[in-house]
Amino acid sequence: MSRHNYLASGTVSADQAADGGSLLGEIGLIGLSDLEPIILAALATGDPLLLIGPHGTGKSLLLTRIAEALGLAFRHYNSSLLNFDDLVGFPLPNKNGSLEYVKTPASIWGAEAVIFDEISRCRPDIQNKLFPIIHERRAQGILLDDLRYRWAAMNPPITEDDDKGYIGSEPLDPALTDRFAFVVNMPSWDRYSEDEQLAIILADDSPVAASSAANFRSAIASTEAAFPSIRESIGDAVALYVRTLIALLACAGISLSPRRAGMLRRSVLAVHAAALMLDADARPADSALRALRNGLPQTAEGRAIPEIKLLGAHREAWRLAGVKPGDPLRAILIAADPVERVRLAVAASKLSKGNFSAIISDAISLLAPGAREAAVVHLFETGSVGRLNAAVAEQVARIYADVATPLKFSETVHAGKSRFATWQRIKDIISRLDPNDVRAHLSANALAACFAKKQLGSPEDADIAFVDWTEADGRLSGAVA
Repeated sequence: MSRHNYLASGTVSADQAADGGSLLGEIGLIGLSDLEPIILAALATGDPLLLIGPHGTGKSLLLTRIAEALGLAFRHYNSSLLNFDDLVGFPLPNKNGSLEYVKTPASIWGAEAVIFDEISRCRPDIQNKLFPIIHERRAQGILLDDLRYRWAAMNPPITEDDDKGYIGSEPLDPALTDRFAFVVNMPSWDRYSEDEQLAIILADDSPVAASSAANFRSAIASTEAAFPSIRESIGDAVALYVRTLIALLACAGISLSPRRAGMLRRSVLAVHAAALMLDADARPADSALRALRNGLPQTAEGRAIPEIKLLGAHREAWRLAGVKPGDPLRAILIAADPVERVRLAVAASKLSKGNFSAIISDAISLLAPGAREAAVVHLFETGSVGRLNAAVAEQVARIYADVATPLKFSETVHAGKSRFATWQRIKDIISRLDPNDVRAHLSANALAACFAKKQLGSPEDADIAFVDWTEADGRLSGAVA
């Protein structure tokens, strides 16, 4: 066994194996107890699994060890060197004029599991031919009857925004990545405990004990058997969770396909079935978060997802999964546009003070100069400011004070500087407003306040702020549909 593999296989003594009581620990895979529900869910459903991690983190070892423990006929391909003939054999015409494939020991026919290692280094033309195998278990249009498991592994890809990836490891095509239900980041060495690190160092290559393999197969079967009842009991709630989650992630700039939405629901249910098999006290919310963290394609595409956005969307979506269907809170929170959120929240008079304050505070923080001031004016004009808690009310009151009355400020700006040009543009915009229009005074004050707070850095910023004010004010006041 290579000492470069952080994830070790083999048998270690009871005092050496930090997680020897875990299912994966029993078959010699150390330090992966957190991923057990994911691995069991992938095995129970047979949905495609992609592992991502630096070299030596045991991606291939994990997959081959599982295949061996399950007694599967499997094929392990290095995708960076793969030719399609390696998969299907050599085509020869038969006596009927159709093609038959001359099978080799390495061809995919008859395989129960397939591992596409280094898939991110695969040639695009070969990647395209792997697509139907991963997605629908077909090669050259022929159904692979025996093939249940489609697994792949890759190093983190290098991108323009992140040079920590591997040269030669390219971001996967989004369409291909979207066929993997589970996209798992392997733990690095520093994520293991000292006991786990020691157990990995001391491990050997002993074969999986028959009793451990039997326990592993039994756990998969139990997860499979529990899946229908889990779907029956929480399937509808999880569907609402996923629908809300997709909308909230979209608000945070994280887009997912309709296909991924269906995959996530199925994955959450399968992960929870596995989690309950491992721990009778497992909570559905924790299973949902685990499935979410290991079910997004962006990592394989070289795009990082901020944990704070992911966690925030999950928590809000899970909370809303318990909200009654007619409750306006769900419609408000899944609205992508913060101006629309403000409009809906003001119209929903039965929202609690806490919910209303949280929605308004979040929307204000997201709104650009101009639109932000229009939203605050709307809160005061409708009397909705009284529904806010003290901290948020104080925040919006400061903004409103600058808009409701002409702002007095003094600043020396030098000709030729961008700030001078910006102020000149603001004066030009104000000069074209109708002095008899009350809303014109509000927009002029809003632009001046944004300038004084140094929120407008160029004439173009002034133009954009004025347009944003006009549009948001029109929508919120009802002047614009």
